[in-house]
Amino acid sequence: MFSEFLVVAASYFVAVNTSQISDGFVTCGSVLKLKNNEEGVRLHSHDVKYGSGSGQQSVTAVQDGDDVNSHWQILAPMEGTCKRGEPVKCGSKIRLKHLTTNCHLHSHLFAAPLTKENQEVSCFGSDESDSGDNWVVVCSSDAWLRKDAVKLKHEDTDKFLAISGKQYGRPISGQYEVVAISTSKNAALWKTAEGIFMVGSDTP
Repeated sequence: MFSEFLVVAASYFVAVNTSQISDGFVTCGSVLKLKNNEEGVRLHSHDVKYGSGSGQQSVTAVQDGDDVNSHWQILAPMEGTCKRGEPVKCGSKIRLKHLTTNCHLHSHLFAAPLTKENQEVSCFGSDESDSGDNWVVVCSSDAWLRKDAVKLKHEDTDKFLAISGKQYGRPISGQYEVVAISTSKNAALWKTAEGIFMVGSDTP
């Protein structure tokens, strides 16, 4: 799936690796990994369902920077637009699609598996999607810069994507619990790590 995406994208856009330009914009259509500011782990998903709560596909965070299950693509929100290669504006809404399993980063009012005071974050849907997949990019510039840490605020519940600090046992031993929390502390800050960032074909 990842290789197919790159072949198609190369026909229209210039692919820029984060190691080449670290201070550029995060753009619509880009495929990236998100690294948590506090724990240094990357947002991750896989075809493993929660054993409690919603029973949807689990979302965790891992230390391995090479894991292909940590790739996410930036998409337009439900009932919105996001032109490929266009910088993501601070305050705008996006969806994050898991590239390996095609589901969307999602949250809702279920309690998190390990820290019941927090809200569950899951990966939901494929062809289907709803407002529970929308996240607001909270940052201080006009647009999301790759060098800056940002917060992702869930549109429906006003909670922030974060790491709880707890780790799972089997079958996903050592992976970190990803949750949605009420306060925007350091555990709710995310920065782009590895990625392919799309630049519109009309960009000089």
